Amino acid sequence: MVDTTSSTRLNVLLPYEQEGWHQTVRRLLEPLGVQTVAARNGREALKILESGGVHVAVLDAEMPQLGGMQIIRRMNDLATRPPAILLANHMTNHLLQEALGMHVFSVLSKPVDLNVLLDALARVMRRHYESRWPGIH
Repeated sequence: MVDTTSSTRLNVLLPYEQEGWHQTVRRLLEPLGVQTVAARNGREALKILESGGVHVAVLDAEMPQLGGMQIIRRMNDLATRPPAILLANHMTNHLLQEALGMHVFSVLSKPVDLNVLLDALARVMRRHYESRWPGIH
């Protein structure tokens, strides 16, 4: 679960890809004060999002049980909807149009270049959190 007691950290939900990918992303982000939590499937991701405290949701379009776009549709019912970054194996015009219509912040092709992911997270910080950790004013 996400540690919501620390409002001075950016909390990022990641899809549980392969152990190596998730651990690499975690090791890159934690020294920057970013906490990550991994969801093994779409239902787990939705449960984490419903518990609150997630500032950015990185979702896989093809997560087991619920895909990323299904989760994003259900996120509209949440009290606070974090910005979403969608990862996709197959980048189609239909997927991009649907994601744009659902206000997905960014769609990234898999395999994900870690520099591209870090850049997308930095852009989320600038646009949604005015370059400050959430909760710090």
